[in-house]
Amino acid sequence: MKKPFFSIIYEDEYILGVNKASGIAVGGDRWDDAEARLDRLLGEAYGKLFTVHRIDRDTSGLVVFAKDGETHRLLSQAFENRQVGKRYLAVIQGRPVWRETSCDLPLVPNGDKQHRTIIDKYQGKKSLTRFHLLGSAGNYALVEALPETGRTHQIRVHLAALGHPVVCDPLYGAAKPVLLSSFKRGWRGDPLEERPLIARLGLHATELFLPDRHLSAPLPRDMTAFVKQMEKCASPGV
Repeated sequence: MKKPFFSIIYEDEYILGVNKASGIAVGGDRWDDAEARLDRLLGEAYGKLFTVHRIDRDTSGLVVFAKDGETHRLLSQAFENRQVGKRYLAVIQGRPVWRETSCDLPLVPNGDKQHRTIIDKYQGKKSLTRFHLLGSAGNYALVEALPETGRTHQIRVHLAALGHPVVCDPLYGAAKPVLLSSFKRGWRGDPLEERPLIARLGLHATELFLPDRHLSAPLPRDMTAFVKQMEKCASPGV
């Protein structure tokens, strides 16, 4: 059975809160105008909606749409003025030596032929992400990311710059899937039958703190499975 592209987690007369699956774009742009888009699918079911903000196609998690122009204007201003708190969870490569850290490297979106965001201390826009280590196992870790600015691919680029790219990131890391056998000691499964815990970008937009609402989107099954296995395998004191 094909997995759904989204689920509705909040709705009132002004906004719609959606938990988006990885692999579907929020809307179109000049490099990506796929048929399957979140704004089109929601429009078929709810009529005209206004896109307030976006997350990457390969990132799962929370996206908010406005139901009218005035709500769209107010929410867009709130995002632009940094009045909206954003919380992400990321599965990353490696085990950070820090418990908390920040990255403020300036970024330029669409900086190369692959449309990647690049670090440029002269031309880049001010960018800041705060990170907290939540746990680790083997050569992987789970971190909380709190972006204070909203540059394209910001979390992914900042984590890669810190030496810990998000797992399965084809642009800023390695697309190699996460296997339980890679960090569970004494694993005795069949390597030919093993299925990845995570085989897509391990990044999830889990919370939004709007000026008058708090919305949250639960982790998808693959990331939930990773967290459970990580907790079982984690070293004492980590």
